[in-house]
Amino acid sequence: MSAKSANESKVEVIARMFPHDANPAGNVFGGEILKQIDVVAGIVAHRHSRKNAVTASIDRVDFLKPVYVGNALILNARLNAVKNSSMEIEVRVEAEDLIKGTKTLTGTALVTSVALDENGRPTHVPKLALKTKEEKQRFAQGIKRMNQRIKEKKRNKAKA
Repeated sequence: MSAKSANESKVEVIARMFPHDANPAGNVFGGEILKQIDVVAGIVAHRHSRKNAVTASIDRVDFLKPVYVGNALILNARLNAVKNSSMEIEVRVEAEDLIKGTKTLTGTALVTSVALDENGRPTHVPKLALKTKEEKQRFAQGIKRMNQRIKEKKRNKAKA
């Protein structure tokens, strides 16, 4: 299995927000935005692994500004780090006011996806080819976060 670059799996998805996506004041539900984040991260994971992939965690979600009915939601997602079967995907969310033509960063999230084999068991994914200084920094930071998530998950299981 040869290494793949982050650019090979990056994704941009654009979705228009409608009244059924929002509350009566016209603010898009955070849950709708989370759904879109999950969808775009899943595409990145599938592209990289070429396997079925499931969401293991969504964390560090920050809603920075509101998204309104009529906005185009623009989600850009890319791999930060890869371990054996898991992948950390960073998602940036922008809202575009289609009348004014302005774009606003409205949120960010980190998603961990796990690739599964045909029996539903975690399976190896290609390594991440790191070419630039930025990619190496993203990878190191992502691995650090992934290791921290593993520790927290073990701690939570021990408490349960």
